[in-house]
Amino acid sequence: MALPFILLAVLAAVAALAYGLRRHRSGRRQQALRQVLDSADALEARLRTARAEIEAIAGDDSNPVQDAMHEMLRQRLWLQQHGGAASLQQLAAVRDSIDAASHRIDQQLQRLERARAPQT
Repeated sequence: MALPFILLAVLAAVAALAYGLRRHRSGRRQQALRQVLDSADALEARLRTARAEIEAIAGDDSNPVQDAMHEMLRQRLWLQQHGGAASLQQLAAVRDSIDAASHRIDQQLQRLERARAPQT
């Protein structure tokens, strides 16, 4: 007589565990997606700064940041279309790519600063 109650309790525990695991995974995905979007926002801000500085030095015609801005837009479109179904690994790869691009922009801006600094 107690067996049905025990089985019911075990099934309820398994269901609760499965639900908890799914919520945990979903939380990690949401956090990963949020980190990708934060990195994308930071890179976009850096690209705008770089574009303004390059335009101040070289004018509108010679701006290498334009390609990076287009790539950023492509990544945002990919995130919009596929971000909800992307795996954690895919999101991490996109974030790593964005962070690497941001690092390259920072290096280019440092080179610009050194080139503009008065030679002593």
